[in-house]
This record gives sequence, structure tokens and C-alpha cells, in this order.
Amino acid sequence: MDLQVIKNRFGIIGNSAALNHALSVAVQVASTDLSVLIVGESGVGKEAFSHIIHALSSRKHNSFIAVNCGAIPEGTIDSELFGHEKGSFTGAVDSRKGYFETVSGGTIFLDEIGEMPIGTQARLLRVLETGEFIRVGSSKVQKTDVRVIAATNRELLEFTQTGKFREDLYYRLSTVPIRVPALRDRQEDIILLFRKFVIDFAEKYKTTPVQLDEEAKTLLVNYPWKGNVRELKNIAEQISVLTTEKLITAKQLRQFLPESNINRLPVLASTYNGTSPAHEFANEREILYKLFFDMKKDVTELKKMFLEMLQNPSSSNAAVAFARESLLHDYSPVNGDYQQHPQHHPQHQQPAIQSNVINHPQPVIFDDIHHHEEVEESLNIMDKEKELIIKALKKHKGKRKDAASDLGISERTLYRKLKEYDIDE
Repeated sequence: MDLQVIKNRFGIIGNSAALNHALSVAVQVASTDLSVLIVGESGVGKEAFSHIIHALSSRKHNSFIAVNCGAIPEGTIDSELFGHEKGSFTGAVDSRKGYFETVSGGTIFLDEIGEMPIGTQARLLRVLETGEFIRVGSSKVQKTDVRVIAATNRELLEFTQTGKFREDLYYRLSTVPIRVPALRDRQEDIILLFRKFVIDFAEKYKTTPVQLDEEAKTLLVNYPWKGNVRELKNIAEQISVLTTEKLITAKQLRQFLPESNINRLPVLASTYNGTSPAHEFANEREILYKLFFDMKKDVTELKKMFLEMLQNPSSSNAAVAFARESLLHDYSPVNGDYQQHPQHHPQHQQPAIQSNVINHPQPVIFDDIHHHEEVEESLNIMDKEKELIIKALKKHKGKRKDAASDLGISERTLYRKLKEYDIDE
């Protein structure tokens, strides 16, 4: 089926490669009865993918229900999912059917599956493997025919290592995994989504759709969007309602974005031209180059300050003056070498100290410092970038997601750089 038709039918906006791949997998798996695990950050639209899978399946004429596992108290989730018998617990005044019983023949979407209690996970595993369940307070085994689609914003495989999630359930659920990309990983779609949202809100509130100037577009595209599409939609609605200007500048846009996230944005030399992924590496290298240049400048300034402190001890504090005195006067030249001054240790005259560093009269020490100051440091961006990536991977024990977050780049970008620099994880 044509992806554009799917997008139009379900209101999916965007043309990024990662989004198209996720949609392709959803379309392909829809006609089967396989369990699906949808992985993605909060706000990326995981539930929309569950609706697509159900609507394109043979179960499309039967019931669909979405259950947020994190919103149901631990003491009642078993009853909600599997039902209970009268008197099985305090407050159970009547028997009740659970979702797996009422939705039999249809699809159940278990959102935030990582929040499900361990005991409930065991019951769910039995349903997935045998299609059987038992109501709370009953001993009668019942059958159900439900397709399970689960979603999570957590790394469930890591949860299995800490005992928070059953490993057998993880592999049973993730028969076909679908990873929905975060909004910051599909920058080329941000302007399209924003335009769609402001047009919708203009119709809703009977106003003229707002527009962004080029600087505002650049700010919008490079904003981290921790809340993903949901956050972008909220910002678009705020701007549509609260602004009187119809052409929004970057200064006006900043008033609607959290200051803590704006301060973390890099300052890029280039402006957004609608093809940001093609310029992604160039922009990142500009940032890295500026970072390394500033570091080199700071180190040079420190060297100059240290030299001035040695040459002008009266302008520094007593500790620096004492250090200089100890360094330059505790040793006196003897036959071209430096020997410890006898007045400090009259009983133990030390032999001449041979040194590859201090082997000239006193004034040459400052010449050496000047010499070290002028040594040019390597500014090869690729070498530095590769070194930082290797350090980040070692720090996070090869976990790409954590390493990418630490580096301030997307996981997809990190993967490309691993291939580009031929880094062996």
C-alpha cells in the first residue's frame, strides 16, 4: 500500500526516512496476528501506529481498546485486564469482565507496558502463549482471541537486566519491533508539522495562520523538542492564540519556548533552508570547531597568565611568589647543571641533578615556556570527533543511546558516524 495514502488517511505528517521505515513495517505486519512492540519517546505518536496496524488488519471490524498500564493502580490492573469474580476482593460487589474478555476477536493496545507489575506480566505472558486467562478470584480457565500491541518509552531490555521486566515476555512481545523516531531526529518534518498545526488552530479559533521568518524557523528546527510532536503542537496552539503578529520572529518565538532548553541550543552560522539533515554534519563540525578553538584559546590564556605570574611575583599572591622562589632559587647552577642550594639541607649535600628540561641558565626557563606556548595543537575536527565518540561509548559501556545523549547528537547520527569513522564498538 502507498505510504502517502496511509499518511493522508491517518493524518501522519512527514517524509523523513526513519518515519517512512516505521510506517512500512507497520503496514507489512498489520495483515498478520504477530505481537508488535512500538518503541519511542513520549509524544512521538505511538498510539497512532497501533490504530494503523488495527485498521489494516483482518480484525478491523472488531473492537480496539487502548490501555495505559502506567495509569492503572497496581492493585486493580489485574481486574481491569482479566476481570474478577464477585467477592474476590473488598469492593468486588459484582462479577466483572476484563478487557481481554470483552475485546476478544479484536486488538488491545497496552501503552507504557514497562510500568506493568511483574505479577501482571506473568498473566499477560500466558495470554500471549496460550490465549488463556483466569479472572481474579476464579479458578476457571477462559479463552480469548486478542491481538496485543504494546508500546513503551523505556528500554525494556535494560529493565530485564534489573528484574523490572520479564525477559521471556520481552521477547514474546517484540516479535516485530517498530521504533518511532523522535522529532529531533526528523528535523525536515518540523516546519511541515508546525504549518499543519497553525492552519488547524487558525480554523478552530477563526484567525489568520501565523508564519515564521527564517531565523524563527532555524530556532524551531534546532530546538530539542523533549516532548516531541505533542510539545510542538502545544507551542503552535499557544502562538496561534496569544500572538497578534502574523509573522513571528525568533525573539517572539523564544517567549514560548522553555528558557532552560533554549540556552542549550548551539549557535549555528547557517540558517535553515528546508534540508537540515543534509547539512547535519556540517553544522555539527562548525559547533565542534568552535568548541575546540575556544578550548585552545583558554589554554593559551592560562599559559600567558602563568608566565606573567612567574615574571611578576609582586602582582600575584604570596603562594605564587613562594612557588616561584622555590622553583628558581632552591637550585643554583654548578658546572652547567642545577644543584640544590646547600642552605636548605646543610647535612646532606645532593649530587648534581641531571635534567633534560632544566639544563640551561635561569633566563632560558622563560624561553622554554614561550616555546611551549607557541606549539600548535591539532585542530583536525574528524580526529577530535572520533576521539569524543570513542570516549562516550567507553563511558556508557557501548550503549549507543546513552552515548548519543551525552554527545548531544541523535542515535541515528551516532550510528552514521560509527560507520563513517569505522569505529569498532
